[in-house]
Amino acid sequence: MAKSTNNERSQGRLSPERAGRLMRAATYASVSVAGTLVIAKLAAWVATDSVSMLSTLIDSMLDVGASLVTFFAVRHSLQPADHEHRFGHGKAESLGGLAEAAFVLGSGIFVFGQAMSRLLFPQELSNTDLGYAVMVLGMVMSASLVVFQKYVVRKTGSLAIGAESLNYQNDILVNASVIVSLYVTTQFGWLAADPLFAIGIASFICWGAWRIGRQALDVLMDRELPDEERENIRGIAQACDGVLGVHDLRTRSSGTSLFIQLHLVMADDLPLKPAHELVERVEMEMAKVYPHAEVLIHPDPVSVVPEESRRIRRSRLGAKS
Repeated sequence: MAKSTNNERSQGRLSPERAGRLMRAATYASVSVAGTLVIAKLAAWVATDSVSMLSTLIDSMLDVGASLVTFFAVRHSLQPADHEHRFGHGKAESLGGLAEAAFVLGSGIFVFGQAMSRLLFPQELSNTDLGYAVMVLGMVMSASLVVFQKYVVRKTGSLAIGAESLNYQNDILVNASVIVSLYVTTQFGWLAADPLFAIGIASFICWGAWRIGRQALDVLMDRELPDEERENIRGIAQACDGVLGVHDLRTRSSGTSLFIQLHLVMADDLPLKPAHELVERVEMEMAKVYPHAEVLIHPDPVSVVPEESRRIRRSRLGAKS
């Protein structure tokens, strides 16, 4: 997953309920935009017979399917933890992201095949004015949706919405490319421009699919948070008075949730109750920065952690000298 997404998620700016409402609104918006553009692009393709227009039509049709998958994935991921899923359902988002990557890759492959066919058998284009209008409409609607999706991702850290945002950012570039393709083909009579631009569009679509799939796999494979986030977590714990060290830090994300596990090193002679209170104090400090994270802390006496014992002895000797 991209570092910015992890940082945004970790800030926990919204309650789970508010984040859920925003994520649902984003899925409604994407389905509506994709459906509207399918209708408009279908009419434009029939009128122009442009393979570049066909490529963006197919892309929008698959966007509808991908948006519906995201809608159900987000809805499922927001369900609370239950007896059979004690860590919640957040990874449904990542599964939705993988499904979206498959949709996007499929559209890229289809467009590439259509472009190669048109490259071998070029055809004249017609009614390009309608094509221009539909592409501009697509760019405006996609840009508006991307702005909203970026806001939702910034507030919730949703991987599924982030994947959709990448997809619609691709659509903006695709629509701009189609406009250039239509202009070059009609104004300069270069019939190969239409399929060549479509091949470029297909390549870009496949690149977007790889980016989406990589992010989803990072979460499904429990990839650690970025190094700066892990150092921040260590710093929070070590700043608490009584903590001698931190080791075996493990982190992962699932949907909008973070999971943090670590071992705290304490003095050998610290009684059980003060040790428990120290653990709770560290958890409270973690909650200030990561309010919706699940934090699991295990206390260790310093004598059972040899590297920490050596470090503390070295620091004490240095202080005496």
